Amino acid sequence: MKKLSLTSKIFVSLILGIITGLILHPLKENLFVETYLINFLFNFLGSGFMRAIRMIVVPLVFCSLTVGAAGVEDVRKLGRVGVKILAFYLGTTAVAISLALGLGNLINPGKGIILSQIVASKVTVGESKPFVDILLGMIPINPAESMAKGDMLQIIVFAIFCGVGISLLGDKVKIIKKGIEEANNLMLKLVELIMKLAPFGVYGLIAKTFTTLGYAAMLPLLKYFLGVVLALILHYFITYQGLLVLIARYNPIKFIKKFASTMVVAFSTSSSNATIPTALKTMQENFGVSKSISSFTIPLGSTINMDGTAIMQGMATVFIAQIYGVELTMGNYITVIFTATLASIGTAGVPGVGLIMLGMVLTEIGLPLDGIALIMGIDRLLDMLRTVVNITGDAVCTLIVAKSESEISEVEDSYEGVETESV
Repeated sequence: MKKLSLTSKIFVSLILGIITGLILHPLKENLFVETYLINFLFNFLGSGFMRAIRMIVVPLVFCSLTVGAAGVEDVRKLGRVGVKILAFYLGTTAVAISLALGLGNLINPGKGIILSQIVASKVTVGESKPFVDILLGMIPINPAESMAKGDMLQIIVFAIFCGVGISLLGDKVKIIKKGIEEANNLMLKLVELIMKLAPFGVYGLIAKTFTTLGYAAMLPLLKYFLGVVLALILHYFITYQGLLVLIARYNPIKFIKKFASTMVVAFSTSSSNATIPTALKTMQENFGVSKSISSFTIPLGSTINMDGTAIMQGMATVFIAQIYGVELTMGNYITVIFTATLASIGTAGVPGVGLIMLGMVLTEIGLPLDGIALIMGIDRLLDMLRTVVNITGDAVCTLIVAKSESEISEVEDSYEGVETESV
């Protein structure tokens, strides 16, 4: 194991976790298995690793975004880049939710399922907020409080303002700029140390998931599960890789090979935030994207780019509506597209939060919130897959923006039909 790379160790841990879970699943109600393995060992390994990751996310995002914004000497360029990023993220999210709704109506995942056969429970979800409140909520009244609460949108806004201020002041605040750059280096080093624990954390997360997941409960939801997976695959290969080829002129096969290690981390942790360090390193070292672009697009994307989550919300809306026998109108579909796109802006890049944001979508069209309980059992597996889609969107956006701003140092892998070019 010592000779294996971190990626290989994570793969091995993933496989061992699956095997362990499948073996222990029939014994999940055994007192020893439940008490000492599921609730103690697996929970400690998995949750401990995730807590360590979350510990570093807030300072990392603040330092990284501040450095990224401060590194753009031309503030007009920063605004131009920001508009491109927002247009890409919101545009692809709208495409993702539309794809899920269309595919959902094609395969009808909720038809033929008898509600009484499924054990539903009460689910607590957040209340829907008016759009103006979402916009106002992005502006922090107390940045220190925002950091303490982990309010990522407010942290991002404050970090960008700080970066712009540093960029405008120039040499007058060179000591502060240097200090934040050194703090950013420190955060990246801490992440590197934490990631050494990734194989143990991944093993705990996967083992607990497969030990506790009931196959019998998954059978009635198979069409929903496969529908979400199919939508994720289509969005990944058609939307993202299509944009990659048409706009960035990059070879999709080479992209997948270079980005594979980051996708493994995303799949294992189900957290966009947890992939920030790996994604930053990959985009800068493997793709040659400048720090000023990648340090801006990757942390921002981990918060506002949630295409995979939007796909889940679209498919889940159709599924729950069919379960309860509710016919959705075209107006309902438009509302779902608009609400889910906006909801993605405020979706934190941590595991399971997509279910909470789904409550906002269901509330807007009047579907029972109890329907969320129907999909909770298999959401963990889907969470892994949609996180891969989320962070791939971040990477594709980064390449497209960097290409448009001529901020890529390595262009020998760029894609021009069947030929490649070097500059």
